[in-house]
Amino acid sequence: MGAAAAGMVGATPALEEGPMSAFTPGEIDYLTTQTMGRLATVGPDGRPHIVPLTYVYNADEDAIDLGGIDFANSKKWRDAQANPRITFLVDDFSPSDAHAIEIRGDAEIHETGGSTINPRIPGFVEQFIRLRPRHIVSWGCDPGTGMTPDGFRHSSRRVG
Repeated sequence: MGAAAAGMVGATPALEEGPMSAFTPGEIDYLTTQTMGRLATVGPDGRPHIVPLTYVYNADEDAIDLGGIDFANSKKWRDAQANPRITFLVDDFSPSDAHAIEIRGDAEIHETGGSTINPRIPGFVEQFIRLRPRHIVSWGCDPGTGMTPDGFRHSSRRVG
């Protein structure tokens, strides 16, 4: 039955597309050009813990994969196992521009696959964390965010 017969005069058939990403195209571009971020976890005493580490944007999973050398023996690994609510920040600054993306979400603990996260650095262990985004805050990644003629603008949204 055509669009007119279905009561949708002038309607255009929907194109088949894959699932929509939690990240904007600008955020994905930014994530794939950076190599270091900061992971924030909360310890059993309720105190925050933040550490720099390398990551990869996993396009197939629409998530961030975090790992490293001796990763499974670290406080961040133990913290994420006990409390999967984590935050990851990637940012940079220059005199003319600034960019950042803060990804709040849930940690998935994986026992295998971490050795492929950063092939430039030998010794990554198999254990890694996959961060599933739930809330994203960014600026300077997409047009209209960061410093604009109207002042500072950011994007903040719930996802997932």
